[in-house]
Amino acid sequence: MHFLDQAKIFVRSGAGGPGAVSFRREKYIEYGGPDGGNGGKGGDIVFEAVPGLNTLIDFRYTQHFRAPRGKGGSGSNRFGAYGEDLVIKVPVGTQILADDEERTLLADLTTEGERLVFLKGGDGGRGNATYKTSTNRAPRQHQKGWPGEEMYVWLRLKLLADVGLVGLPNAGKSTFINAVTNADAKVGAYAFTTLRPQLGVVSHQGREFVVADIPGLIEGAAEGAGIGDRFLGHIERTRVLLHLVDCQDEDVATSYRIVRDELENYGAGLEDKAVVLALNKVDTIDAELVEALSAELADASGLPVLALSAAAEIGLEPVLDALSEHLGGRLDGDADEEQPDTDEPAKSWSPL
Repeated sequence: MHFLDQAKIFVRSGAGGPGAVSFRREKYIEYGGPDGGNGGKGGDIVFEAVPGLNTLIDFRYTQHFRAPRGKGGSGSNRFGAYGEDLVIKVPVGTQILADDEERTLLADLTTEGERLVFLKGGDGGRGNATYKTSTNRAPRQHQKGWPGEEMYVWLRLKLLADVGLVGLPNAGKSTFINAVTNADAKVGAYAFTTLRPQLGVVSHQGREFVVADIPGLIEGAAEGAGIGDRFLGHIERTRVLLHLVDCQDEDVATSYRIVRDELENYGAGLEDKAVVLALNKVDTIDAELVEALSAELADASGLPVLALSAAAEIGLEPVLDALSEHLGGRLDGDADEEQPDTDEPAKSWSPL
C-alpha cells in the first residue's frame, strides 16, 4: 500500500428537498384544502476515524464527496425522504484543515470511532399545507428547500504512536524497528533508505506500544534539505523519542546536535519531549571505543547513553526498558498493581 499523508478534497452536503403544492380533492368529501407536504432534509457530511487505516491513499483517487439531497414533498401531507448522510472514513490521527494560506485547523480526529458532522445538510422546504390560515385557505406558496454547504478542505495525517525514532540517515532506525517489532522496513547501506514513515508494535514486559520510524534528518532539513522535515508531524503525538546515533560517524556529538537543532527549528513541542539516547552499531567497534564515544555523547547531550546494536540484537532490552519507563509501563520487577474487575478484557488499539 502506498503511503500518502495529505490530500485535498471537495465536500458538499445535500440540499433540502422542495415543499409540495397540492390540494385535497376527494369524491363525497365536501371540503378540500391544501395538503402539500414538506421536503426532506439533505444528507450531512460526516467524518469518522476508523482503525486499520494508516494512509490517505484512497483520497488520491476519490476527491469529490457529495451527500444526496432530500426528496421533495407530495400531496396527502406526505413529507419527502431525508437524504442519507455521507460518511467519509479516515485514519485515526487525521486533521481537517481549511483551504487557506494558514491551513487553519478545523478538526482533529484522534480517537477510534470518533464521528464529526462536518457539514450539515440543508433543511427541507415547507409545503403549502403549512401556509394555510383562516384568511389564506388556498395557499400556493412553498419553499424550494435550503441549499447544502460546500468547501475544499485539506486532510493531513499525523500517525499515532508512543515512540518516535529520530536520527541522521543510515543511523540504523529501520534495522531497530525491524528487530523489535513486526515491521518490515527497507534496510540498505546508503542514506535515505526510508522514504516514508513506518509503524511497528513492540511487545515488551507484558505491554505493547507503537513505534514510528521516519526518514532521517540532515542539517538544513527545516529549509527543505534532503527529504526535509515534512514527516516530523508524524512524531508530534509521541510521548518519547528514541534518538539513535551511529558510532561510525566522524563526530558523534555533532551528529547529535544536528538532529536536535532540526527538532528545535521545527518546533511543535518536539524539542521538549522525553528522549532516550542510544549509540548504535556498537558491534563494529571495541569496548574501549564504545565507552569513549558514549562519554563524549553524554557530555554533549547531558543524557545517559545506552550502547546498542540493532543488527546484532545487542542492548535491545535496556533500550526497551528505558522506553517503557517513560511510557509508564510496568516491568516484571515491579509490584503487581490492582486492576479493576471488568467483564470484558481490555482492548488495546493498534494502527496496524
